[in-house]
Amino acid sequence: MTPRIARAALALLLLSPACAARQQWHGAPAADGRASSVGAISTLAADLDALFDTPPFDTALWSVRIERAGGDVLYEKNPRALAMPASNMKIVTMATAAEALGWDYRFETRLVAEGDVRDGVLHGDLRVIGGGDPSISSVGFGPAPLFGEWARALRAAGITRVTGRLIGDDNAFDDERLGSGWAWDYLAWGYAAPVSALQYGENVAVLRMRAGAREGDPVEVIASPPGHGLRILSTVRTGAPDATANIELERLPGQPTLTVTGVVPAGRPVNIRTASIDNPTQFFVDAFREVLVDSGITVAGPAVDIDETEGYAPSGAPRTIATHQSPPLSELGAHFMKVSQNMYGETFLKAMGRDRAGKILESWGIAPGTYNIADGSGLSRYNLIHASMLTTILRRMYEDDRHRAWFSATLPVAGHDGTLGRRMIGTELQRAVQAKTGTIANARSLSGYLTAPSGERVIFSIMGNNFLRRASEIDAVAEAALTRVLRELASRSPQPPAPASR
Repeated sequence: MTPRIARAALALLLLSPACAARQQWHGAPAADGRASSVGAISTLAADLDALFDTPPFDTALWSVRIERAGGDVLYEKNPRALAMPASNMKIVTMATAAEALGWDYRFETRLVAEGDVRDGVLHGDLRVIGGGDPSISSVGFGPAPLFGEWARALRAAGITRVTGRLIGDDNAFDDERLGSGWAWDYLAWGYAAPVSALQYGENVAVLRMRAGAREGDPVEVIASPPGHGLRILSTVRTGAPDATANIELERLPGQPTLTVTGVVPAGRPVNIRTASIDNPTQFFVDAFREVLVDSGITVAGPAVDIDETEGYAPSGAPRTIATHQSPPLSELGAHFMKVSQNMYGETFLKAMGRDRAGKILESWGIAPGTYNIADGSGLSRYNLIHASMLTTILRRMYEDDRHRAWFSATLPVAGHDGTLGRRMIGTELQRAVQAKTGTIANARSLSGYLTAPSGERVIFSIMGNNFLRRASEIDAVAEAALTRVLRELASRSPQPPAPASR
């Protein structure tokens, strides 16, 4: 959001007839000389109604609820109207996963040798048993350090040759890799990466695009890390130095061919995009096998997804060679929420189970049939929730001593980090807002906590759907609303008593 848009939205609010009236009347005086809260709240509501209902924003569907942490409702607009939350769905996923699994929960991945070991040879298969760890990643466009550690563990176990296969076991999760309701034109991009119980490099290939020396020259496209399995077909060309980089990706589900088109300006730094890979389990074992071979460990058989081994049975007695544990959920959750990492959301939902998430929500007073959860990330357009549901969840996290600090630490902070790092800078809201953003086509959301200078905490959810304006304009409306609330809280803060007459 640009400062110009923010100023315009706030000016629209402050110059509205309702707000102008507020300059003259703050409600009937109370016994202590302060305006009555009833009058103040009704005026705040009129001001915010004027903001949300002013063209061109009046044609959007707004679901809004703003309440004090103590329980008083400051403002509502269609608070139970079902809306697409976009990445505000991650609030639901994070809260229920924390309740179901605990903040100390760690995902486990095991390397198992199946068969007898004689004279440095494993007569059987190597099997990698995944538990859903989303954090095993490559470093510097190369392989994961974990793979090197496991190669050394195999040598320490006396294994330098495997007669069988390298099998990726992803049976801890079902085989539905994509979320229900994901748009087909998302699927080639890294933000729509599939999910599996065996995952590597966030299930994406990193594409580095280096422009040529002259306009019209082909652009070099380098895909990493090794083992991605994509077949790159690129027609990207070098554009003029003042051109804007414009890259499009296309890949059909189940197919390895990735088509890359567009323009990269001449003389600019390397342009980077991420592309989803097709099968995370196959990606993992292919990449691991390459490291084993480079480390001098021969694997005679292929690297395979266990789903491709019809009638699979262990080739021998299993022996655990190495076990890897992920960072705790508290750390994974901070990455998930701060940068809005979709694949983590799908992982958390599968790890706890959709039914378990629903039972947790019901225990919090959110009845089945009042919402629809289609995925864990918010990428699906089938997700339908409402502002009251989000503020209920946010309140549960705030009031529960087990969750308050950990959950708050996952949220982006305005003007400081995550997806809010470049928003609200230099405004009253900078560092006063801790909230989750959300964006898909024609849906924008912001839900979380607002802290007044006095320390008073407000819980809020603002979701806008079905708009034809730029997302930055919807952001401006939400931020203007929060600014108005912040000023209302400041105007109601208890004033120090007047000095006694002498």
